[in-house]
Amino acid sequence: MTYAKPWLSIDDQIATLRGRGLSITDPDRAAAVLAEVGYYRLTGYLYPFRVSRSVTDEHGRTATLVEERFRPTAAFDDACALIAFDRALRLLVLEAVERVEVAVRTRLAHVLGRVAPFAHEDRSVFSTAFTAPRPGTDLRSEHQRWLERLDERCARSDESFVAHFRERYDGHMPIWVVVELLELGQVCRLYSGLRNDLATEVAAAFSVPTKQLMRSWLASVNYVRNVAAHHARLFNRKLVAAPKRPSATQVPTLAHLGSGAAPKRFGVYEVLAVLAHLLESVPSDGDWQRRTAALLADFPQIDGIDVRSTGADPAWLSEPLWASPGRSGTS
Repeated sequence: MTYAKPWLSIDDQIATLRGRGLSITDPDRAAAVLAEVGYYRLTGYLYPFRVSRSVTDEHGRTATLVEERFRPTAAFDDACALIAFDRALRLLVLEAVERVEVAVRTRLAHVLGRVAPFAHEDRSVFSTAFTAPRPGTDLRSEHQRWLERLDERCARSDESFVAHFRERYDGHMPIWVVVELLELGQVCRLYSGLRNDLATEVAAAFSVPTKQLMRSWLASVNYVRNVAAHHARLFNRKLVAAPKRPSATQVPTLAHLGSGAAPKRFGVYEVLAVLAHLLESVPSDGDWQRRTAALLADFPQIDGIDVRSTGADPAWLSEPLWASPGRSGTS
């Protein structure tokens, strides 16, 4: 299909939205918002306000058809409220991810550094699957590819400590220096490749019982971090990398995730809960859990949309997980 939609002036954009049934009481404010965030981004927040209906095809299969027109109660101001809520949510996510990422890097450096200063180069530290040649034309192992990516990061870095190691040690850096260069995605891959005993030791520092859980949680945290860092819509996103749910006996503070039917199985709430749990093992004077629960509880009052669009049952905001300001963990 050839794209044929025309460019629209801001006045035309407002007229189009009104023509589809959106209530706009202040055109000047609407124009200012459209000039700031853009029509395409705004329509993402307006999507939940559109009329939807079930349709059945000739084979008896049922699907949901979302129309371009809006529900009678749809208002421009409600979309603005969602934009503001989502912005606040992204900032909280980035704050938590920064603290968790640094803490995980530090723990990796501590555990691997005890094995050897250059343990990240030692094949015996990793699983066979991580160090074995890959099938196909590119035979490099995941370990080799990870080390090459690290070399690229070092070559591009303008950090003074990297320059120091280039000049004095031919760029050869121990793991406790290397971790300062790693992106969260590289941290995830390094952790996934670790031998099970070492990975379990790292996980235990964050009260996570298994490597499998920790690996899943880090992948989910990395996913929402990328969404938030690129200022994409987060509150009603279906997670591509949803965190694995622990059993009630494994992680009691997250037992509510498996109780009853979740309002949205892959909503961002599950990652927020994982971050809240991980932060309990990160020394801090912050109260991220309380502030996050307060934001969720203050979800904009909009007809037909509530906090369930984040994947949260409103009752979950009273869980002990959200009352905890965090406890001191190991260093």
